[in-house]
Amino acid sequence: MRLGLVNMEFDYARDFGRSHSTGYERLLYDCMIGDATLFQRADMVEAGWRVIQPVLDVWSAVPAERFPNYAAGTWGPVEAAELLARDGRSWRVIGEEHASSEPSAVPATVGRATAGVH
Repeated sequence: MRLGLVNMEFDYARDFGRSHSTGYERLLYDCMIGDATLFQRADMVEAGWRVIQPVLDVWSAVPAERFPNYAAGTWGPVEAAELLARDGRSWRVIGEEHASSEPSAVPATVGRATAGVH
């Protein structure tokens, strides 16, 4: 596998010839024409909460030990960097300049985590 920098610029209006609608515009339009495709029925919402509520209750009653939480706006918990460091890797810092934009070879062990990507 080879990795390299790519330009990920996307302009909806340029590429499709018109501006995109917001999600709310779509939902409001669907309501007006009676299309319920994107809406959950009340019984499905209730069924979902029956599954999730016990999990939320346990999380509230038994706080996680050593949970690597971090403050909003930071680069994340130290444990995230330590996880990658175990394999001799590090996070790429956004905005940090890199010496080369040429693709680089990636060890085969990384390919296992991204199966199907060539």
